[in-house]
Amino acid sequence: MGLAVFRSIAAICFLALTLAGCQAVGPDALVASNAPPELSGPAASAIAGDMVSRLAEKIGPGTATIVLKQDASPFGEALEASLRGWGYAVVTDQTTDGKSKTIALAYVISPFDGQVLARLSTASVEIGRAYSASATGATAASPLSVMQRG
Repeated sequence: MGLAVFRSIAAICFLALTLAGCQAVGPDALVASNAPPELSGPAASAIAGDMVSRLAEKIGPGTATIVLKQDASPFGEALEASLRGWGYAVVTDQTTDGKSKTIALAYVISPFDGQVLARLSTASVEIGRAYSASATGATAASPLSVMQRG
């Protein structure tokens, strides 16, 4: 088995374990969002665009107000822009009018073995994927991992 194949398998296993570990967390207890600030803007935008399109497949495009637990990273900004591009209303200050349907969303971006592991979490679904990131963009390096709750 080649080193590249081993690394891909290791990344997928790490991503699966990360997603499985979050299953024990209650549906209203999302992790705090976290992304490394050194992720380039083009890579952050590419990852956010791909992840939001996949999230929209699971929760429906523009169906709710997203309550985004955001950090000040380039990925957080790219994710908010991508969500708005898909028609979602986004609230980052954790307050809503109480009348509209809301979905709390958190993310984690982790560098791992030369790749970037990305995860979006809501109370009902969690998606994750590994990416090969560079200064000019990012491409998917693994299949999408999906965990649905309830």
